[in-house]
Amino acid sequence: MAAPRKSRPARRGVSRRLPPGRPRKPRPTPRFATRILDILEKAHPEATCALSYGNPFQLAVATILSAQCTDERVNMVTPRLFARFPTPADLAAAPSAELEEIIRSTGFFRAKARSLVGFAQGLVARHGGEVPKTLDALVQLPGIGRKTANVVLGHAFGVNEGIAVDTHVLRVANRLGLVADDDPVAVEAQLMKLIPRERWTRTTDLIIFHGRKVCDARRPACGACPLFGLCRWESRQAWASQEGSPRAAGRSPRRAR
Repeated sequence: MAAPRKSRPARRGVSRRLPPGRPRKPRPTPRFATRILDILEKAHPEATCALSYGNPFQLAVATILSAQCTDERVNMVTPRLFARFPTPADLAAAPSAELEEIIRSTGFFRAKARSLVGFAQGLVARHGGEVPKTLDALVQLPGIGRKTANVVLGHAFGVNEGIAVDTHVLRVANRLGLVADDDPVAVEAQLMKLIPRERWTRTTDLIIFHGRKVCDARRPACGACPLFGLCRWESRQAWASQEGSPRAAGRSPRRAR
C-alpha cells in the first residue's frame, strides 16, 4: 500500500484560491445585524404580526393554521372558527368533520384539525385551559413547535425566548448574509447570537414584512430595497438591473456560478 502523499504547506503571503464564482463572504457581526434591523425599522415601521387574534389561545390556533398557508387566508377562516369554538374546552370537543370543513381552505386540513384538537385538549388537561407562558411548556403541547411557541410568547406575552423562523426569515436572512444555513433551528441559533434578546420578536416581524413587500421569493425588488448596499446576495445586482425591463419581466436572473 503506497504511503499517502504529504500535502504541501501553504507559502507565506499566498492565499488559497476559492472556487470560481464563489467569493468569500465576510462573517456577519452583531453590528452588521443591528444596521440591518435599524434600516428595516425605518423602512417598515408598520410591520407586525399579520394574524388576527384576540387572546393567546386564538393566536396559537391561528399560527397552527398558518403552516403552508397565507395569513390572509387564515384571517378569513378564524372568525367563523372562533365563533363556533370560542374556548379551548369547546375546541377540544370539536367534531372532526365540522372542524375540518371550517378550516379546509387553509390546506392540510385533516392534519391541522388533529393538531388543533390535540392542542386544545392539552391546554385543558395540563394547564386548565390557559396558554402557558414558557417555551418548555408550550412545545410539549400537540401541534406546537418552536416557531409557533416563539410567535405566541413574543406577541401574546411580550416574552423573547427565540426568533420565529418561517420561509420568509429563512430566505431573507440567507440573502442578506446574516446566516448561511437552510435549517430553521440552525438559522434561529445564528440569529440569536447576532441580535440582542430584546429585539428577537421584532426581528421576525421586520424580516417577514420585508420578505413579503420587497424581498419576494420569485420577484425580489432589489432596485427598491433599502438594504441593497448591505445585502450580500450575489443575485441582487442582476435583479436590480432587470427591474423595469419588459424583456426581463418574465424570467429570472441567471444564477451566479
